[in-house]
Amino acid sequence: MNRCRPVVELRQYTLHAGRRDELITLFEREFIESQAAVGARVIGQFRDLDDPDRFVWLRGFADMAARREALEAFYGGPVWQAHRGEANLTMLDSDNVLLLRPAAPDGGFDLPAPPPGASSAVFTAAIHYLDEASVPGFAAFFEARLRPLIEADGAPILASFVTETSANSFPRLPVRTTDRVFVWFSRFEREAAEADFRARHGRRSGWRDGAAEALLPAFARKPEWLRLSPTPRSALR
Repeated sequence: MNRCRPVVELRQYTLHAGRRDELITLFEREFIESQAAVGARVIGQFRDLDDPDRFVWLRGFADMAARREALEAFYGGPVWQAHRGEANLTMLDSDNVLLLRPAAPDGGFDLPAPPPGASSAVFTAAIHYLDEASVPGFAAFFEARLRPLIEADGAPILASFVTETSANSFPRLPVRTTDRVFVWFSRFEREAAEADFRARHGRRSGWRDGAAEALLPAFARKPEWLRLSPTPRSALR
């Protein structure tokens, strides 16, 4: 297995209207291998199915020190310097970034070689905002209570993450520091399968029964759902 990586960024970019495919073409031509060469692995990149002007991608690092070194090398290096103007012209906002770590030692992505050809898969990311709830407590509740229900409803869990609370090792790129989250990802072969899961899961009741009082703040806000379509060169497909 290729579990990737102990530090992961979930990056959601809001783009100027109609310019998403322009950024994807540039990104996949210039920014995958050039980041990998300095230690920043692009795990996956996606079109948001619910927002035509949002580009979502994941980037992984060996640890926080490696993150700093990789980002210094990439953003100070020749590829970004040559293409940053073109990339930045497509973007309205690139600061919606969650810095994450696997929720369990084996909680990261398993990245086999992607199959050839176009992908019709849909990925779901569910972002639970924990507020003052215990992060370890919610992670334990997820494994014991939520994961079995989610998988019974038809969504195999690919990976799960919690907020990385270390100081931002590359402050030139902002990350969201006020939100504590639990994030899980799933993959469906077709968009219809994802819709079926959401319908079944939405009918669930009683899943919070027995939750400790300390976890109640995590249920005050509905999860944020992302429905993601992988781009042609995404490692997650």
